[in-house]
Amino acid sequence: MSESPKIEDPILELFEKIKKLETELSFELQKKQEEFLYEVNETRVSFEKEIQRQHRKLKKRIWRFFKDAAILNILTAPFIYSLIIPGLILDAFLFVYQNVCFPVYGIPKVRRKDYIIMDRQYLSYLNWIEKFNCVYCGYFNGLMSYSREIAARTEQYWCPIKHARKLKSVHTRYRKFFDYGDANDYQERLKKIRKDYKDD
Repeated sequence: MSESPKIEDPILELFEKIKKLETELSFELQKKQEEFLYEVNETRVSFEKEIQRQHRKLKKRIWRFFKDAAILNILTAPFIYSLIIPGLILDAFLFVYQNVCFPVYGIPKVRRKDYIIMDRQYLSYLNWIEKFNCVYCGYFNGLMSYSREIAARTEQYWCPIKHARKLKSVHTRYRKFFDYGDANDYQERLKKIRKDYKDD
């Protein structure tokens, strides 16, 4: 009995469209460099001197920053900053985990610098508190994205099966996973899926 040709999965088609739109979005965001007259040189961002001068004029002084701040924002700040401790521990564990396990599984390592980006401190219109907050947010949100990608690659290796229930959002590897209940494909193609990182 000959095997019928596999119909293109509409879910995979949607993932490809989303990927294309994300690429277009990234391109449009990069065009803002020209609009706001800045250059990115490796990790450093620089503005034209006249733009920097205008930015410095717009910087909010520290006394004004505290005067305008809501009292509850100031009182809750220590709770936000206290998360740096578990964040640094997570960062260290992720480093060890992927350096020990990923080579064993044959999974390409996630490049930390692609996810943890801290560049908003170069903006002259931010005071030192705002710059500190931006560095903190850049680190923490980048760390969450970095950990999600490590977890996604791990899931692709150990359990690449889509959920039956609807997810609020899906990670980058999810489109490659087997459909829920597709036992035949799972048994036949698991080894192939575990090595499918050519798009990275």
